[in-house]
Amino acid sequence: MSGCLFCKIIAQQIPSSKVYEDDYTFAFNDINPQAPVHILLVPKIHFAGVHEVTSDNVYIIKKLFDTVSVIVMQKGLAENGYRLVVNFGETAGQTVPHIHIHILSGREMRWPPG
Repeated sequence: MSGCLFCKIIAQQIPSSKVYEDDYTFAFNDINPQAPVHILLVPKIHFAGVHEVTSDNVYIIKKLFDTVSVIVMQKGLAENGYRLVVNFGETAGQTVPHIHIHILSGREMRWPPG
């Protein structure tokens, strides 16, 4: 999507602190981190929310979680724990309408989260 912030980051039209990239996913450090480790993981295909993923392209969800595993292992996050967050809509806290997974770690996480 031409006006999407994350699509522009993926296309390298906007700089980011890249953590990981493959053919399907792109991960970068959050510009406004909410934990010592705060990585955003996005699919390279634009979807505003998980509900837009169909049976024809559900593979992207597997690719995202495969990439979560790679990043968690590379960063050593499994040792002390991590949190994954996926929001949809402004009332849920989504500020960029492109599916993204927040990978948070490096501090104690509270429950309920928000």
